[in-house]
Amino acid sequence: MEKADFIKVFTDATARGNPGHSGMGIVILDPQDEVLKEHCEYLGIVTNNQAEYSAIVKSIDIIKQLDVNYNKILFYSDSELMVKQLTGKYKIKDLKLKELSEKFFTGIRSIGKEFSITHVLRSDNKLADILANKATDEHLQAKTKRTVKEQL
Repeated sequence: MEKADFIKVFTDATARGNPGHSGMGIVILDPQDEVLKEHCEYLGIVTNNQAEYSAIVKSIDIIKQLDVNYNKILFYSDSELMVKQLTGKYKIKDLKLKELSEKFFTGIRSIGKEFSITHVLRSDNKLADILANKATDEHLQAKTKRTVKEQL
């Protein structure tokens, strides 16, 4: 088992339209910025905010599967709204986002580690952004191929 004082978790999401075809990207790094895990996933048609929340919620499941001993989780996201809501600076009025935030906090409590959530600029979240776009692009390309084949 690897030993680290902390792990860094970068999450991002895309929505092509709002709501629209959406994907998430998650990158987990060790303190030396070595990638421990990458994840991308197509989410279906949801709002951008729902996709952002889905990514941070999914990151909890991925963290639980890591074979790393750490003391703290440092979350980073370029979704200023989500960060401000999860840190209590803004109220969460949307019912779906409230549900997703509850899933996040339930997951964090089950891990039992100290954590922080920080807003970063999009330029500082490139890896997660690439993965989120990859998930959406691959789904849309596969859908286009199916449609073309169906027309033949």
